[in-house]
Amino acid sequence: MRLSPVLRAGAVVAALALAVTACGGKSQQAAAGSDSLVDRAKTANKLTVGIKFDQPGLGLKTADGYTGFDVDVAKYIAKKLGVDEKNIVFKQAPSAQREDLIAQGDVDLVIATYTINDKRKAKVSFAGPYFVAGQDLLVKSDNTAITGPETLNGKKLCSVTGSTSAQNIQSKFANQVALQQYGGYSECVTGLLNGAIDALSTDDIILQGYAAANAGKLKVVGKPFSTEPYGVGLKKGDTKTQAAIDSYIQEMEKDGSWAAALKKNFGDNYKVPAEPPITEK
Repeated sequence: MRLSPVLRAGAVVAALALAVTACGGKSQQAAAGSDSLVDRAKTANKLTVGIKFDQPGLGLKTADGYTGFDVDVAKYIAKKLGVDEKNIVFKQAPSAQREDLIAQGDVDLVIATYTINDKRKAKVSFAGPYFVAGQDLLVKSDNTAITGPETLNGKKLCSVTGSTSAQNIQSKFANQVALQQYGGYSECVTGLLNGAIDALSTDDIILQGYAAANAGKLKVVGKPFSTEPYGVGLKKGDTKTQAAIDSYIQEMEKDGSWAAALKKNFGDNYKVPAEPPITEK
């Protein structure tokens, strides 16, 4: 069937429109693929970082702002990305919400005592680690009965939503421990101080911060029984930013800023550990 001139012209226009749309779609996808944080941060001069708000020495919200080692790491990375410190927006990142905050675009990075593991790597990408902690126990200063995870049977242990620390103890060391569910570590500390629980377990550096904030009342047992590499969480697949942040962490370690930040937040008596090697991605 032969088409009239009008119909032929319409067909040509329609074909051109489809071609343009297809090309435009590919361009948008390509642009989206190259839209890494390292590319846009300097232009936007803004960075949103998820941290903990209730961890002394690591991530703590105060009346004057935010303090802690994780906060200092965030500020160092922001500067390297070309973002002014005053343009960093800190957002609370509870343990159970960290992957969702990244995936939904609510934060650009999560620097919140965020242990790198395979389950989390299925949802987000990690740079680092920038610190390696070990799971330990926090108890009252006068407690002599709890000397390690194997001594927790019959005791009440704080369990925090989104954290696996307490569950690890129950499954590997003390299957008769009673897990008490709390919303956050600061609530666990309150429970520990008033006798509602017997121990809190999480990473030793987190516990050191709480012990320092409650000097004479709480102590860290001092027998770490796991390895917890802290990473910087970012959008899944953003390999360009991942590589850039890896290099920033190495620079922070080499120029002395890393050790200085630990000393500043945990005191001159804190024994600064060896810098962790960057893991292969």
